[in-house]
Amino acid sequence: MNNIYLDLMAKTLSAYTDEHIIHYFGEVKKNGLTEHGFPRLTSNIGILIANGKRQELLPLFCEMMEFCCKSIPTVKAANDFSVREIICCIGELEKSGNVSAELIMRWKSYLKEIEPEKCYNVYAKAPTDPVRNWALYTAVSEYFRQQTGLCNSSKFIDIQIASQLQWLDENGMYMDNSESAVHQPITYDIVPRVLFSLLLYAGYRGSYYKKIDDCLKKSGLFTLNMQSASGELAFGGRSNQFLHNEALLAAILEYEAARYNKTGDFALAGKFKAAAGHALASVEHWLSKTPVSHIKNRFSVGSNYGCEDYAYFDKYMITVASFLYIASLFCDNSAVPSKLDESPEIWCSSKHFHKIFARAGGYSLEFDTDSDPHYDASGLGRIHKKNAPSAICLSVPCPAQPKYFVDLQEPEALSLCPGIRQNGIWRFATDYGCVYDTASLSKNNSSATIELCCKFSNNETVFTSYKVDKNGVFIEISRKGELAHMLPAFYFDGQAYTDITFDKKHLSVIYDGWECRYTTNGKLTYSGKLAANRNGHYKVFWAAARDSLWVKIKIARV
Repeated sequence: MNNIYLDLMAKTLSAYTDEHIIHYFGEVKKNGLTEHGFPRLTSNIGILIANGKRQELLPLFCEMMEFCCKSIPTVKAANDFSVREIICCIGELEKSGNVSAELIMRWKSYLKEIEPEKCYNVYAKAPTDPVRNWALYTAVSEYFRQQTGLCNSSKFIDIQIASQLQWLDENGMYMDNSESAVHQPITYDIVPRVLFSLLLYAGYRGSYYKKIDDCLKKSGLFTLNMQSASGELAFGGRSNQFLHNEALLAAILEYEAARYNKTGDFALAGKFKAAAGHALASVEHWLSKTPVSHIKNRFSVGSNYGCEDYAYFDKYMITVASFLYIASLFCDNSAVPSKLDESPEIWCSSKHFHKIFARAGGYSLEFDTDSDPHYDASGLGRIHKKNAPSAICLSVPCPAQPKYFVDLQEPEALSLCPGIRQNGIWRFATDYGCVYDTASLSKNNSSATIELCCKFSNNETVFTSYKVDKNGVFIEISRKGELAHMLPAFYFDGQAYTDITFDKKHLSVIYDGWECRYTTNGKLTYSGKLAANRNGHYKVFWAAARDSLWVKIKIARV
């Protein structure tokens, strides 16, 4: 295994004390397997043991593995996820010789008894069944079981794959949200693409090989455009801002780097390899924090701040290691990373994801023009600067109705967006009655510019221009009469407060050795209100003027 992946997997596991693992196992023995967090923890401990790490856990691991392998065929407990992970663990242990051949054979014998229809929670009975990503996990688990010689499930696997290909948009991105054609979650685009990659990596050459490969090739190129200047996965929807996001991102980038290295396109392979390293640097940064957490904030792990009900520590912390392992499988060490591509670029997703991305001069922007109000807010939702703390300006918008836990009673919706005055009250384009249209997109050798038209529900229209280059972000908005632009001031990360100062023309946020500085020709106002996202709390400011307004945003070391 590539040492950097192995080291980061070990660092991930270090978030679990031995006492925590023993207690967790005790709860599972008492209640039985109920979900995939425990098998995932077990398999990653085994993979580390097989690679010379955490040898002291071997006796406990063998007990945990016996329990998992014996239980999985008899109870539906998200085995869709677990079977592949357990089989990968067995494969690593077979190569290492850390456990006896007799034990390996016994564990395999348990898994040989699996009957897909009785074992898995979600599977398609026909290619047109409207099932989502769990069925793809099921396909991957059965394929790995088949590759290990424990079954012949080719027909079952192809039905699962066929059921998943219907959810790809024109860019090869996966649409997981079954409740709406829009509001597709970004994390659940990249998860299925990694699973498709894993199928092909493991040798799948069935009926749908070419469709999968074409999808991965097309969407892989777009992934380069969606990665932020901080190395992060794009925001949008559920399960975002967890550390495993960048482990997933690294996996898909490693897969594509290996693809192009194999075909001799070394320039493109180098771009993907550099981008994978950038994603790994983000994971490494967050794993260096004390205590280690599974989400990008500094609130106590037990608080579940920023987490959905299902996104608790025991499941999502070890998920980082799980996806790092997949990335290590894809990793081609002969691919040579190039210099990270920071050339100006603009890219738009399909309407199902409603995103616009821009980068230039070490900055990156991400817009959401039709956000899901339970997770995000419409407008410019992200400004990242290379090497700077990702949350110092804004990493993900702040929703007014979050479906994840925050500790504010009535948080404000927040993004970088225009506003108008109606009946003496400022109304901003985070409101879900506002419609964004793209007026123009342009780039040159040094900058990228996005011009948007925002129509409010009373048909009043505001034109806003966002230019990004090495000097930062320059925003211009125009409209006859009063107008404003909302501005975020990062305030609290769960552990530390930022240093916020402002006057009528300037707003400064100092955090972790960096400053985010806003300058305007208008008048700055603090609303007195707080917004919250997965990263922490923000104070809500705006700049206001008549007829035309500009705001400059620059992020620099203090």
